[in-house]
Amino acid sequence: MSGLTPETPVPTSIVVHAKSRALELRYPNGLSYRIPFELMRVYSPSAEVRGHGPGQETPQTGKRDVTIVSIDGVGNYALQPTFSDGHATGIYSWDLLYELATQQDALWRAYFDTLASAGLDRDAPMAAPAAPRGHCH
Repeated sequence: MSGLTPETPVPTSIVVHAKSRALELRYPNGLSYRIPFELMRVYSPSAEVRGHGPGQETPQTGKRDVTIVSIDGVGNYALQPTFSDGHATGIYSWDLLYELATQQDALWRAYFDTLASAGLDRDAPMAAPAAPRGHCH
């Protein structure tokens, strides 16, 4: 989902809309997209959210009102936002941002399906991460 593909357009402008909680990306073809901060946060490419392999993802809840407090460029290929909940480890490549921008309906559906199948409420506060379990003898 977050590789670097030469065909992926690079935004010509990036605007953080704090009040409407969306990141606006404008592309060379004149199209612009607004990605809700919540969508960005729940699809963070960080290990904290994605895990270290398939099936290790941690569904994110309570992110509807999350905002971006700062955003930094990473080389010429990505952005690294700091969210109001303290999350700052996701590096969003241009590929990932373009996917979030252009696939919003499908991504929202997948997110809501994941919550439903896990029996989670979208607005429930996140539980503290579980401590790794050791082996008892």
